[in-house]
Amino acid sequence: MVNGDVFRWKWLWPQIAAWFGIEAAPMPTETTPLEPRMAGEAATWAEISARYTLREPDLARLASAWHTDADLGRPVECVTDMTKSRLAGFTRYQATSASFFDVFERLRAERFIP
Repeated sequence: MVNGDVFRWKWLWPQIAAWFGIEAAPMPTETTPLEPRMAGEAATWAEISARYTLREPDLARLASAWHTDADLGRPVECVTDMTKSRLAGFTRYQATSASFFDVFERLRAERFIP
């Protein structure tokens, strides 16, 4: 699934950080897998979940770092062409940033994230 707009992660990360009210870390110059960095953080999430009375205290049921690594760990960025779909009448789209923010709003409203 694609939105049809062109974006770069280095543009989007600061916007996502701003949505959460935090400062974005500098864009890494090399791939930094999330899975090893998240190893052993289940207790930290359980504490966050309790502090904010979230719905899911089990980090493994909420997210999979390996999947994020597969999506974001590509050595090249993915650029898609929606021309054929638009010619077939699928002309509506949502900007990628708005797609993320809508999902974050829903996850917050449903108490999955603080």
